[in-house]
Amino acid sequence: MDRMQKITPNPKNYVVLHRIIVSSLFLLLSCTAASGQQAPYKPLISRLAKDLNTSLYTIIIKADKSPLLLDLAGSLVWSTCPPSAQSTVACGSGKCGSAASQECPHRCLHVDGGQIGESGSQCACAGNPVTRQCCTADLTSFAMSANATDGAMELPPEESFAILGACAPDSLQRSLPAGVTGVAGFSRRPLSLPSQLAAQRGFGGKFALCLPVFAIFGDSPVNLTAPGQAPGYVDYTTIIPYTPLLTNPANAAGYYIPVKSISVSWHEADAQAILPSGALELDPGAGTGGVVLSTTRPYMMMRPDVYEPFAKAFDDAFTRGRNVPATSVERVPAPKPFEICYNAGFMRLKRPSAYDVPRIQLELGAGATWKNWTLYGDNYLVKVDGALCLGILRMGPGGMPVDGEPAVVIGAKQLENNLLVFDLEKQVLGFSMLLDFTLSSCTSSNFLRN
Repeated sequence: MDRMQKITPNPKNYVVLHRIIVSSLFLLLSCTAASGQQAPYKPLISRLAKDLNTSLYTIIIKADKSPLLLDLAGSLVWSTCPPSAQSTVACGSGKCGSAASQECPHRCLHVDGGQIGESGSQCACAGNPVTRQCCTADLTSFAMSANATDGAMELPPEESFAILGACAPDSLQRSLPAGVTGVAGFSRRPLSLPSQLAAQRGFGGKFALCLPVFAIFGDSPVNLTAPGQAPGYVDYTTIIPYTPLLTNPANAAGYYIPVKSISVSWHEADAQAILPSGALELDPGAGTGGVVLSTTRPYMMMRPDVYEPFAKAFDDAFTRGRNVPATSVERVPAPKPFEICYNAGFMRLKRPSAYDVPRIQLELGAGATWKNWTLYGDNYLVKVDGALCLGILRMGPGGMPVDGEPAVVIGAKQLENNLLVFDLEKQVLGFSMLLDFTLSSCTSSNFLRN
């Protein structure tokens, strides 16, 4: 696994001039790490947003406030750059080593036909995770800004810093949400946004996401409302379950979790998906299989050998459970890309206010502190023309649209309104499951000022 050395800069030596940062950032970090001084930096918090046209998520962290697509599996930060406005890092320099070592994905379609390090300063690979196009790019420095947080609120004033990233052409923006200028990678790789911030600021190798509201970088509490807790807030990082994070050598940037089986329950009806032996297992030798998280796929996607038993189990639980009590729910024709849709005859729960629908359990493997990751209705139901459709799709003939050929991709819909805590030092993932069912939400914090 790639891991960047933890380093702690002295803020008195921090160089703020944009062009000087490009040439001295790595040297500055190395020197301050050797000094052994402790950085005083607090964790940072940034705003997230959901694009309603694509169901993808963006982060506002660039100093010019242009949004970047949030990509959990992204290796670095890239953005379009004004002509001649950026200083670049030469490929022969040590500063470019980390970028040059991260080759473009094998299934990536090069839009420029180039190879990393082929000429000039183009030592990075910028990739569009939506179109799966990529190109060689210059490595440069981007001005960023965010507020600090104490885990309870956003702390003014806004802090400025710089992040190494790639300058990509406008053509690479195709199919990204409107107004988005690039991608912010959140992977384990040393040039991802969380890895660079942890190295620069010395606040621990953690980050938290609460889609679609906020991201927190650093070892911070996350205080959300919880019933019965005085004075009304509780640090959710201490009460949510955790599961190990697995690594696929063929997709080292991806976050995998150990899922053993899938089942569906509704009222008194329980149905197990009868999967082929080892269908969900990650094969480190072949670099395939497993269950991976993605913020660049709107919905969960399953290989056909997983989807078909799951769909049968869902239909079984639905058929038996709808009679306890009797409801008027019926299957209706499904528009593409969905396969299973129902009319809106589901009853509603009073607390939380949600449809009374089947629950999907992902049974977790060894090392998890909780048996199941449960998907409630709001994490898989999609409203389409008055119908309710399962936002869980069958893999198409072109294969999985992510690296590593996983058995299951857990998409953005399944991650929404969940608190996710990525602890990259312990290699574990904290997951709250749908916060509505604890009568909380990502918007229940006091973090972000208007």
